[in-house]
Amino acid sequence: RSRILNGMYSAIRGYDILDAYFSDPQVTEIMVNRFDELYIEKEGVVQRMKIGFASEEKYHDIIQKIVNDAGKEVHQRMPIVDCRMKDGSRVNVVLQPIAGGDAALTIRRFRNHIFSLADLVANGTLSSAASAFLKKSVRAKLNIFISGGTGSGKTTLLNALANEIDRRERLITIEDARELNFENIDNWVALEARRPNAAGEGEITIRDLIRASLRMRPDRIIVGEVRGPEALDAIQAMNTGHDGSFSTGHANSVSDMQLRLETMILSGHDGLPLPAIRQQIASAIDLFVHVSRLRDHRRYVTSIEEPYWQNNDLRYHALFFRPIDENRIGELEPTGESMRRKE
Repeated sequence: RSRILNGMYSAIRGYDILDAYFSDPQVTEIMVNRFDELYIEKEGVVQRMKIGFASEEKYHDIIQKIVNDAGKEVHQRMPIVDCRMKDGSRVNVVLQPIAGGDAALTIRRFRNHIFSLADLVANGTLSSAASAFLKKSVRAKLNIFISGGTGSGKTTLLNALANEIDRRERLITIEDARELNFENIDNWVALEARRPNAAGEGEITIRDLIRASLRMRPDRIIVGEVRGPEALDAIQAMNTGHDGSFSTGHANSVSDMQLRLETMILSGHDGLPLPAIRQQIASAIDLFVHVSRLRDHRRYVTSIEEPYWQNNDLRYHALFFRPIDENRIGELEPTGESMRRKE
């Protein structure tokens, strides 16, 4: 009787079959390809569910409810939308005909519990030595850039690092869709970008927000993720006295992240010479931290590297490195090299 009543309530007032996954803290991703094809990620493993929505119409009603509850709208004139649910989950919707077959709904869920660096050491993501080094790096106001693939744990690590910031500092966060959550920061302003409306008006870009943040007297600026020309603005903000700033980006390695940053900057500033871009990266970013999800479906920090400029070239040396081969996933250990930036 309880199961039937819960099902009726979810169908009428809630999010139908999705409610069961919202109530499961181990579900980290919900992916719906069509009304009768639903996948979830649970404990790092993606699996197809046997149940689906009762009909295509019901599925589209739930999409509209999710988007409307977030204060956004999605329709044929605006078929792609990103929004955030009340519990902090990130939602992406792509309607037909942009999505072939049926509308695609993807929900990235975030735990209410914010992981600390100690938690990341306990679950094997970090070593205790690397955790102590990163904690000192945050307090010394190093600019840190976190790279990694989709779902590798970049935001989790960023939250853990940011919660080591002195709570008296003023923090400005800039994101496409709100994901970051800082428990111990009192003086925190969260800025969120906005897509244009159906008439093509009202857009607020990441670049706009970075420029606005510089006039808000920040001690630190955190750009949740750079994806385009705003990469130059984020790097210049790090170079203009806002030490201790963080950002993240998608890449398979630190060297790949450099190439992506160069491409993003050139996409909006094609007149800039490449050596000048690389010199900006070297002077702005103190540490690159790379995270990966490996074959055991767990997330690990695989390297911590310091960029430096030498002989007119951008180079790196690893301060911490995790050896990985076909037989084992090693520990994240110090390489024995010390930081070149003694200050």
